Amino acid sequence: MRKSLLSLCLSLSLLAAAPAGVFAANGVENTTPVISSQTLHNLSWTPLVPPVTQDVTLGEGSAKINQGDIQGAVAAFAVPADRGSLEITLTSIATGKTVYAPNVLVLDEQMHPAAFYPSSYFPYMKPGIVSSDRLEGTLKLTPALGQKQIYLLVYTTEQDLAATTQMVNPAKAYAAGVGNALPDIPDPIARHTPTGTLSIKISAEQKTGNVMIGQLFPSSAPAAAAPVVVGNTQPAAPAPAPIKNAEPLLSDSERYFNDSIRKAVKGGNIDKALKLLDEAERLGSKTARQTFIDSVKH
Repeated sequence: MRKSLLSLCLSLSLLAAAPAGVFAANGVENTTPVISSQTLHNLSWTPLVPPVTQDVTLGEGSAKINQGDIQGAVAAFAVPADRGSLEITLTSIATGKTVYAPNVLVLDEQMHPAAFYPSSYFPYMKPGIVSSDRLEGTLKLTPALGQKQIYLLVYTTEQDLAATTQMVNPAKAYAAGVGNALPDIPDPIARHTPTGTLSIKISAEQKTGNVMIGQLFPSSAPAAAAPVVVGNTQPAAPAPAPIKNAEPLLSDSERYFNDSIRKAVKGGNIDKALKLLDEAERLGSKTARQTFIDSVKH
């Protein structure tokens, strides 16, 4: 956890120099799907409050988007952004010799694109004792402070529909599971379809995930810097004007905030540490930010 947090903290100094855009989870820049704002706002977003597991059938009666490369049925979810970090496992279950190849676009509270997971992020998984052939991937997101919810749009594309997935023959999977020799039989190939069956599982925890949704330090990060994080994450109500201090924060107060930040980070409560950092700097602290970064390092 500390290693990933440190990477996030160190990357903050590079945000201003990075070009605006949306990056996939593997850090490679991808073309943002072309979806109009009106289309996004017209979708019916299904609320999911973690912890939750929900199955979704994408059929002929499901919502559809046919814009740009996006084709076929889509699933739209609204997830609370005030529950800590989110771990989201998305599964597309193969039916017979067909499967829906999912892509995921994550949007911030203002419905601005924040992260993009292409279909290659959801690889084929062999069937197990209680699981079937499937495409599956896990997203680890940390909504920035001040947001009430974020959005997940699951869709497939023309390129996905033109592709296929090679599966493992059930007899081979069984033989491998019991330690027998694998039979010499061909593996089935699943074609990709514009409909399918999904399962989404969401859990929340007070830790920092891999991809930030919104600005980590909204008080100091420039508004135009948005390589992975996009959108204004300030609360809807006007923020109180910062207190202007004629003198630096008193040493006792400085020590109190620094000790509290170290304790919060050590306990894994990053949200509390960030709130303490913000309050300390609002009161004139010159050391709270470095204390936070040093605490993450060690």
